Amino acid sequence: PPLPQPGALTPELDRAATALLSDLRRHAPQFTLSEGDIRHLAPAVATWLERDAHPDTIRRTLTDDLPQPLRHPVKLLKHRLTALLPPPLPGACELVAPARPRFVVSPFQTCDDCDRAFRSADPGCCRDCRETRAHRGEDVRAAA
Repeated sequence: PPLPQPGALTPELDRAATALLSDLRRHAPQFTLSEGDIRHLAPAVATWLERDAHPDTIRRTLTDDLPQPLRHPVKLLKHRLTALLPPPLPGACELVAPARPRFVVSPFQTCDDCDRAFRSADPGCCRDCRETRAHRGEDVRAAA
């Protein structure tokens, strides 16, 4: 796969990426890179920096747990910079919890027949009184 490319390779990002790659040899002598290799790999490191990866994190990712013997350091760096690329940080709007669905709570009503409290959007009779009226054959709608 191709090396990651930053959204915008600013001079600051390029300098920081170049410095990080040039400094790798202090941490792992196997990574004494040529200027051409550094220029080739710098955009990928800039992508990591653009995604707010700390330089120490990038350095550890690139230099820890190296295969012995390390025959192709640049190929290993290309692989790690591509395969281990962290995702972009989420934006503030993506971190907000989704709105919970609102439940409509019906207000309390007082039953016209027995004065019992019940929840309903409309005043009238409670369920027990409506059932009693239905058994007696009274028209519930007429009474309400």
